[in-house]
Amino acid sequence: MILNYIWIAFFVIAFVIGICKVAFTGDLGVFTDMMNATFSAAKTGFEISIGLTGVLSLWLGFMKIGEKGGVIQFLSRVASPVFSKLFPDIPKGHPATGSVFMNIAANMLNLDNAATPLGLKAMKEMQELNKEKDSASNPMIMFIVLNASGLTLIPVTIMVYRAQMGAANPADIFVPLMIATLAATLVGVFYVCLKQKINIFDKTLLGFFGGIIAFIALVVRCVLSLPQEQVSVYSSFFANCFLFCIIIAFVIAGVRKKINVYDAFVDGAKEGFKTAITIIPYLIAMLVGIALFRASGAMDFLMDGLAYGVSLIGLPADWVDAFPTAVMKPLSGSGARGMMLDTMKTYGADSFAGRLAGIFQGSTDTTFYLVAVYYGAVNIKNTRYTIAGSLLADLVGVIAAILVCYLFFG
Repeated sequence: MILNYIWIAFFVIAFVIGICKVAFTGDLGVFTDMMNATFSAAKTGFEISIGLTGVLSLWLGFMKIGEKGGVIQFLSRVASPVFSKLFPDIPKGHPATGSVFMNIAANMLNLDNAATPLGLKAMKEMQELNKEKDSASNPMIMFIVLNASGLTLIPVTIMVYRAQMGAANPADIFVPLMIATLAATLVGVFYVCLKQKINIFDKTLLGFFGGIIAFIALVVRCVLSLPQEQVSVYSSFFANCFLFCIIIAFVIAGVRKKINVYDAFVDGAKEGFKTAITIIPYLIAMLVGIALFRASGAMDFLMDGLAYGVSLIGLPADWVDAFPTAVMKPLSGSGARGMMLDTMKTYGADSFAGRLAGIFQGSTDTTFYLVAVYYGAVNIKNTRYTIAGSLLADLVGVIAAILVCYLFFG
């Protein structure tokens, strides 16, 4: 529903501005420019979707091998000591525990098709433990905030889009994105722990989150010690080496499980093909709306105003061009994707704005969509402080994304 209103607003605002330009400036070509922009955007949306097919099929093929090879189950076992502290109201051995672990693990591996069904299953199992059936329980809130923080170890789709938009090295945003999403997750979890009076100084939690903070600090220190021109080189090397190791690990896991890794790859590749084709109408619809908004001059007006306001207080304004992606992400994943692609097309995939838009897209998640789908599935009406915690995580993710982008690419 929110996306519907946003899409209509693009058309209405573009039309009003077009009329004003004709009336006050005599610019009779404004509507021609807007119509040409819609045709160009529709063509771009189709070309991007078709171009995604090969790369998306490749990655989802490897992901399917990892899924069938038990990688998700392995991550669930590894995370069990930490998650038992974060979800103390879920009894040990309850089925909800496994579903929660597997959903988070699937999200970390960017397995969207696997994550959503597991998430819905987890919500239904947590609802069985919920004493107030129309109000969100503590485990539900922690679960939603963890999802909303966008914790992803392998941002496959972002790298695929960057490759399709002509990035020289699509994986060079891997390390900055990881730092931003970890920062968002830390703050979101810390907020919920305070609200639920969970002991954040427990040695298990302290060791886990302390390790994350130490990792972020180590990466930042290494980056600061390097000349700027070498930062991207080392970041790209680490990202590509890590991703290649993940692929090898998935294949080895599949072999150990004695599955047919070739057939598993093909099954995943089929899903990738279907996904690429499925998003064509959604991508075209959003890109057309954004193209109208930009061609009318409305986007430039908003961004120039924001940039002017930022410059008045003495802050750099390079990040403003990518900011529409950050604003849209909590509302709509497809809308944010459209904004990200529009930024990459306008400024270039390897521009500061293009890279930052990709980091924005991957460092947070669609808060309102998650709340609507997951709570709607179990008829929760009182969300308590879920949205506050989720939006706080989103805000931290956005700020962290800007900072690390300047650190790596500024």
